[in-house]
Amino acid sequence: MPDPGATADTTADRLAIRDLVENWVVSRDAGDWERFRTVWHDDGWMMATWFQGPAEEFIRVSREGFERGVSILHFLGGTAIDLAGDRAIAQTKMTISQRAQVDGVLCDVVCTGRFYDFLERRAGAWGIVLRQPIYEKDRLDQVDPSAEVALDPELLGRFPAGYRHLGYAQIRIGFEVKPDMPGLTGPDVEDLYARGALWLAGGPPD
Repeated sequence: MPDPGATADTTADRLAIRDLVENWVVSRDAGDWERFRTVWHDDGWMMATWFQGPAEEFIRVSREGFERGVSILHFLGGTAIDLAGDRAIAQTKMTISQRAQVDGVLCDVVCTGRFYDFLERRAGAWGIVLRQPIYEKDRLDQVDPSAEVALDPELLGRFPAGYRHLGYAQIRIGFEVKPDMPGLTGPDVEDLYARGALWLAGGPPD
C-alpha cells in the first residue's frame, strides 16, 4: 500500500515550491526586496534577457531599476513540479509585461512563456538555485492606439520570435539583451530540458 506519510510530504513540498514561485513575483513586482531575497539560495543564479548572474546582483539591479521607474511586471499561471528527493524542477506559466518608450512612443510589450526553476531543499527549506525563463511568444502595442511606431527590422530580427519585441524594447532603453534564450521549441530549450533531467538525477544545474 502507498505510504500516506510520503504522500503528505510530497504535497507539502509542492505547496512550499508553489508558494516560493508566487513570492518571487509578488515581492519583486512590489519592490519588497528583503522578501524577494528569501526565495533564493545563497548561490542562486538568474537568467533573463537583460541579466545573467548571481541572485544577489539581480536583486540589486532590479531594485535600482524599480527606483528609477523601469516598469517590468509579471503574472503567473499553472505550475508543474517534478520532485526527486531534495531536488525539484518547477515550470510555471507566466507573462512578462514591460512598459517603455520605444522609438519615442510609449508601448507595452507582453511576453508569454514559462519560468523553468532548478530548486533544492537545504536545511529543510526550498530555494531557487537557477531560474531560466522560456520565452514562447510576445507582442508590442502602443499605449495610445493612435500613435505610430516604426520598428527597425534589422534590430527586431536580432532576437528569436519568442522575445523579439521584448528584446527590441529593452535594447532601446539601454539594456544589453542575450540573443539565444530558449523558446517554445528548438535546441536551446531541448538542452534546458536535458539539464533539468540531469539536475533531478543529482547533476549540476549547468
